[in-house]
Amino acid sequence: MEAHRLSSTKPVQSLKPTKKIPLEEDTGKASEALPLPLYLTNALFFTLFFSVVYFLLSRWREKIRTSTPLHVVTFSEIIAILSFFASFIYLLGFFGIDFVQSLVFQPSPDVWIAEEEDDEVLLTKEDARKVPCGQALDCSLPPLPPAAPIVTVQKVFDEKPVTVLTEEDEEIIKSVVAGTTPSYSLESKLGDCKRAAAIRREALQRLTGKSLSGLPLDGFDYESILGQCCEMPVGYVQIPVGIAGPLLVNGREYSVPMATTEGCLVASTNRGCKAIHLSGGATSVLLKDGMTRAPCVRFGTAKRAADLKLYLEDPDNFETLSVVFNRSSRFGRLQGIKCAIAGKNLYIRFTCSTGDAMGMNMVSKGVQNVLDFLQTDFSDMDVIGISGNYCSDKKPAAVNWIEGRGKSVVCEATIKGDVVRKVLKTSVESLVELNMLKNLTGSAMAGALGGFNAHASNIVAAIYIATGQDPAQNVESSHCITMMEAVNDGKDLHISVTMPSIEVGTVGGGTQLASQSACLNLLGVKGASKETPGANSRTLATIVASAVLAGELSLMSAISAGQLVRSHMKYNRSSKDVSKAT
Repeated sequence: MEAHRLSSTKPVQSLKPTKKIPLEEDTGKASEALPLPLYLTNALFFTLFFSVVYFLLSRWREKIRTSTPLHVVTFSEIIAILSFFASFIYLLGFFGIDFVQSLVFQPSPDVWIAEEEDDEVLLTKEDARKVPCGQALDCSLPPLPPAAPIVTVQKVFDEKPVTVLTEEDEEIIKSVVAGTTPSYSLESKLGDCKRAAAIRREALQRLTGKSLSGLPLDGFDYESILGQCCEMPVGYVQIPVGIAGPLLVNGREYSVPMATTEGCLVASTNRGCKAIHLSGGATSVLLKDGMTRAPCVRFGTAKRAADLKLYLEDPDNFETLSVVFNRSSRFGRLQGIKCAIAGKNLYIRFTCSTGDAMGMNMVSKGVQNVLDFLQTDFSDMDVIGISGNYCSDKKPAAVNWIEGRGKSVVCEATIKGDVVRKVLKTSVESLVELNMLKNLTGSAMAGALGGFNAHASNIVAAIYIATGQDPAQNVESSHCITMMEAVNDGKDLHISVTMPSIEVGTVGGGTQLASQSACLNLLGVKGASKETPGANSRTLATIVASAVLAGELSLMSAISAGQLVRSHMKYNRSSKDVSKAT
């Protein structure tokens, strides 16, 4: 993946001022907490240790010679014993000074800092707010006889909680390992989703002989995913979420959450947001909103397949088909039908609105209603599959690039020449030429399908993961063509992104999970819109396109200015000595 040059944006208002700390510096070293320089402190404790050892050995030798009990100690001997233990503990930590540092310095959770090339520092702190948990399904199925609860204990010097299983859990684990109890049935048999995950996890470790110690188990609501997000869970993966913004779109500011493990991505998108904001903001327009599903049906002859095609595309029959289709949902509304024939096979592409849901299940139910209805007049129709890949879902396809799928959005901004030079560190002429040769000509030479951009999928994937979208739909959602041209007598830059198939929703799927729900709430698009059904999902699509615009602007500028490799070397490489990692 391509990433890009970072630059931070100053916040509009800082809720709580914090101390400026350069990114490159450590928050503190253990040696800085010592009253003396480190070499003097080490010399002091070495001397103290050997001195008290010599003193105690001498005293105990004298007691043995005079037949004095060893447990009878003087005040000086007590002081020597305490000094011995103190110096011994220090010397144990001497070659592991990081251990001492971890006790002396605890990183502050109150600030998060970003560095900008022109020494601007982004300092923000939000007061902690409790975000309502996502909707949780009721998994209270008939339980087994009650067992002792799972206990979580804390090991000394180990921040990872350890799950302790009961004797009854141990018996269940053995039955799972032996194959007598199916792993997938644990939730229904135990009536406790967290306990089921813990038992399944332990059984998996024993079956494979591989440790899952690095995969977190505690701190997740397993009931909220039962039957809808993930089956047979054994833990969850942590992905950091960064914030880019404020992103000014259609007169409103948004703080855009991005879940990613790629260095520079959030920072560079943030720089693009700054350039857009300083130039008056972006304008994003929704062109089309319709999810698709295309079943494949087969007949005995090509003529019969053509008969159904003509029937479905006849405007006189559309109203009847709409009534049948719309019975499946309060929000699903049939918009159109497009057919394609391959011999005796007919592919029927249904398009419908789906409210604030992404809509795959909604449109599938409507399609099934229509197919059942058609069986009356076309009894020789053989339904091969509810999806025949003419939709087309989670695959690059020209039909999505041309016809659109989900939300079709165009977003534009005019970036002032001064901003291009001072913030983006390049020129309008260089950006226009690079866009033509890279995003347009280079992509054409590569035979790209919907990939006439620098890295739209980077931003789309990061926002999708943060907001609970289907990450696999990043494939078609990242279809994007980026256009740049000089305007206002060549002084300013006009940039636009056109994205015909952004597939997003604000209800259903992963959007109801607590973390993803919080990110949607940050954008102001959580759940279904009560005033205008579908408004939240459409707003989310415009935010995605606008964030892509910011990301394209910043990366193209980094490439034009020759900053891409430099920024990766500086910000996207770990400085940790892996040879010493435990």
